[in-house]
Amino acid sequence: MATQDNGTREKNNNLIEHLMGYIDTRIDIIRLEIQEKLKASFVGLLHVILLGFAAFMSFIFLNIFLGLLLNHLLGSSFWGFGIIALIYIILTVVLVIGLDKKVFQGIADKTFDNTIYKSDKREESI
Repeated sequence: MATQDNGTREKNNNLIEHLMGYIDTRIDIIRLEIQEKLKASFVGLLHVILLGFAAFMSFIFLNIFLGLLLNHLLGSSFWGFGIIALIYIILTVVLVIGLDKKVFQGIADKTFDNTIYKSDKREESI
C-alpha cells in the first residue's frame, strides 16, 4: 500500500511540476506579446510624430508661400499675410461656434468601434 501512495505522490508531484511549467510558459508568452505590442506602438508613435512634423512644416511653408504670393499680387508687404490670417480666424470661429462636438464624437465612434476585439488574436480562433 505504501508503494501505491509513493506512486500517486510522484504522479501528483509530476503533475504539479508540469502545471507550474505551463504557467511559467504562459507568463513568458504574455510578456513577449506585451513587449511586441509596446514595440509596435513605439514605432507607430514615432512614425506619426515624424509624419506630423513633416506635414506641419509643409503646411507652414505653404502658408508663407501663399502669403508672399498674395503680397506680390496685391503689391503690398503685409495684406497677403493678413488675408491668410483672416481665413484661419474665420475657420477657428466656425469650429468654435458652428460645429458641435457630436460630429467629432461620431467620427471617433466609427474609427474606434470594436478595435480591441479586432486586434485580439484569441477572438479570431474561436
